[in-house]
Amino acid sequence: MTFTQAMVNPEARRLPSAYKLVLFRSLLAALMAGAAVNTNIASAAEQSRLEEVLVSARKKTESLQDTPISLTVFNEERLTVEGISGLKDIASKVPGLTIEPFPINGGSLRIYIRGIGIGDIQVTQDTPVALYLDGVYIARSSGTSMDVAELARIEILRGPQGTLYGRNTTGGAINLITRRPNPDAVEFSQVLSVGNRALLRSKTSVNLPIADSLALKFAYLSESRDGFVENVGPGGDFGDRDIQGVRFDLGWDISDQIRLDYSYDRSELEFYNYMFQAVTPPDPDGNKGQSNAVKNSAQARSRFASNMLSSMATSSPLEASNSDVEGHAIIFNAATELGDFKYIGAYRELKDAAYTDLGGGLGAADYRLDTNRYDGPAAEFANGGPTPLVRPEIRQHQSSHELQFSSAFEDLGIEYIVGAYYFEESAVEDNSPFHLQLTAPVDGFEDAHIVNLLSQKYLIENQALAAFGQVTWTPDILDKTLHITLGARHSRDHRYALKNQRDEVFIEYSPVSGLPLVLPLAEVVQNPILGPILSPVLAQVGLPGDRRFDNVTGERRFKDDSFSALVEYEISDTINVYGKAIEAYKSGGFNTRDPQLDGSQGAASDGIDYGVGFADGFGEEKALSAELGIKSEWLNGRLRVNADVYRTEFDDMQMNFLLNGTVADTKVLNAGKASMMGFEFDATALLGEGLIVTLEYAYLDAEITEVIDSFGSNVTQRYAFSAAPVNSFTASADWMVWRGENAVLNFNVNTSYMDIRLGGGDVQNAYTILRDYQLWNARLSLDGIAIAKGSLNVALWGKNLLDEEYETYAIDNLPHADRAVLWGDPLSYGLDLTYRY
Repeated sequence: MTFTQAMVNPEARRLPSAYKLVLFRSLLAALMAGAAVNTNIASAAEQSRLEEVLVSARKKTESLQDTPISLTVFNEERLTVEGISGLKDIASKVPGLTIEPFPINGGSLRIYIRGIGIGDIQVTQDTPVALYLDGVYIARSSGTSMDVAELARIEILRGPQGTLYGRNTTGGAINLITRRPNPDAVEFSQVLSVGNRALLRSKTSVNLPIADSLALKFAYLSESRDGFVENVGPGGDFGDRDIQGVRFDLGWDISDQIRLDYSYDRSELEFYNYMFQAVTPPDPDGNKGQSNAVKNSAQARSRFASNMLSSMATSSPLEASNSDVEGHAIIFNAATELGDFKYIGAYRELKDAAYTDLGGGLGAADYRLDTNRYDGPAAEFANGGPTPLVRPEIRQHQSSHELQFSSAFEDLGIEYIVGAYYFEESAVEDNSPFHLQLTAPVDGFEDAHIVNLLSQKYLIENQALAAFGQVTWTPDILDKTLHITLGARHSRDHRYALKNQRDEVFIEYSPVSGLPLVLPLAEVVQNPILGPILSPVLAQVGLPGDRRFDNVTGERRFKDDSFSALVEYEISDTINVYGKAIEAYKSGGFNTRDPQLDGSQGAASDGIDYGVGFADGFGEEKALSAELGIKSEWLNGRLRVNADVYRTEFDDMQMNFLLNGTVADTKVLNAGKASMMGFEFDATALLGEGLIVTLEYAYLDAEITEVIDSFGSNVTQRYAFSAAPVNSFTASADWMVWRGENAVLNFNVNTSYMDIRLGGGDVQNAYTILRDYQLWNARLSLDGIAIAKGSLNVALWGKNLLDEEYETYAIDNLPHADRAVLWGDPLSYGLDLTYRY
């Protein structure tokens, strides 16, 4: 199903509205007019050309224009000009790419490419967009907002990358490449940033040559900033964050043919999660499932608004969340007469603890959706005293080894790369001990409360190994302008999961006079006499019975063979065309949030029998993509135009969705078949010595085409792609306004547009559709000011200059709201001071 076709007026699917295009055209016209006043532009343009952009997307260094991949690159200059210091900063700068904080864990990022991603953080599930730091695969999305490293380049590879990158790349891959130590000179860099919302950021980097072939590099990052929604209840303020990070690099040229690189990084992030803002109250005639018995009382204790609120309130103290990441990596390169060897070895640790308050925003003491301390009668009955504060925690360890060998038979026009890869991880997701998840008055019975107490602990162990190879043949015909590439990868995965859970619902009755009474529903359901009588009644009103998991295990093995075929043809020295077909594979796994043991338990809490439970797990996902593209330069290298069209088919696609009427219960199914087609275009033009204009556009038509349930029924209408905007574009202009003897004044302005898209929740009720939006950013910098044998750059910057309100996520499963949202950052501005020696 395509949700936009079923629910949205087709007028909303067209390209951005006229006023936005007028603004954009006006911007370009003004900049072009400004550049035209420079009488030297015409002659300078004849002598100038766009700089070459180097990438390593195919595990070798080559020009962007020679790389047959739909690819966006931020090189070091572009990173500086657009104020990008980490992955989160490119969120709105690449069409077809969506990067947003995870809704209940602001230290993690949800990454989607061409509408493919994952909306949940579980140690048992992998993202279909692979993230690499200097060639090291980062398995867990938690902690990916760290940015202590000095980045030299960010590469975004769109579409399946199954041959060279392997599993979990059905959506694409992102490479973060850092600057390596330089043995030729002492280097020092200090960046100091201040801005609104109490922004204070300091990043220090020192490069020290030890010998002619040995250098060390140290980097330290400190950043703090306030959020944009005040918590007028107890605890911290929503969105406040504090980052500390260090990094150490060693680079050693052992000989002319051998190099060793070692890196160590550690990052610590403390932050306060935002609270979902209620927008739409529950439908009086709707069914909230497990929350139906409290939806009216929850609504009465909640604050609603269609525009972004400047303040909300918690009832319990808002606790800090933390994300700590530590990692080691070794890269060994050796050039021999046989060919080039490369080894990448890494070990990383993650500790992530996230606290979230999903309450109604009024600070009502008797309506809580949090995991803080609880001392009500149910706690005394079940725990012998108050339940403690619990911050759900993930502890993960991973290690990986990759060996590559590349060489060529030049006489035959053949070059190739072969390799082997091994990865293992162990992790614990700890949401224990027994603690509060929900308490609320029962509708119509204010003296009675429903209380949900919960304890969960999951353990996983994963191993993966692969062998891969790719060969390119350039036949001695057509002046060697034809290149044919074939690739293959064999993958094997072993996955093990263990789940323990105690999830109980109690009814507290606290009359004005007399002792409070506690009714444990789990014991009622387990009672041989009362259970058969009351279980159907409880299920009918949405109240769960026994949801206990005692050392329930799941174990599965997967294997896959993925292939690729590519044909490239150089029409001229500056125009290359290509066509390719490529497969990719995403490993299966287990869903820790599945409320059912296995598929034999019948209907889930939403009344649908899915035929699977936790122990069954879910299978692998397979993608096959065909793509045609062109890489070209025109006007003597002053205009660069790249474009591609593609179609991707998915078999057994993994779909992760919330169960209606629950707060956190989900199902993951291999939901049959899906397809997407699209078009991507980017152009960069050097309009004069001092003006470069860039435009990127992406069109996406994504559709779930077939979903067959466990009974053989077609239920395609229940499912759709989320985070899959039909239209998205970015545009930027870099203008060298003035050049003096000792300084240069530069101005950058950029804009991005995101079409409407689906958030989380039920596809059919449209409560989670996110509105389209357009953001404008600008940066004015005076660069190259000579000071103390170095140079100083001073920059003023602003983001979301029009202060547009836009949602980044929406849900429909809270007891008090059919639609609740998280908002994107409002207007922000600041000053950067950068000194380099």
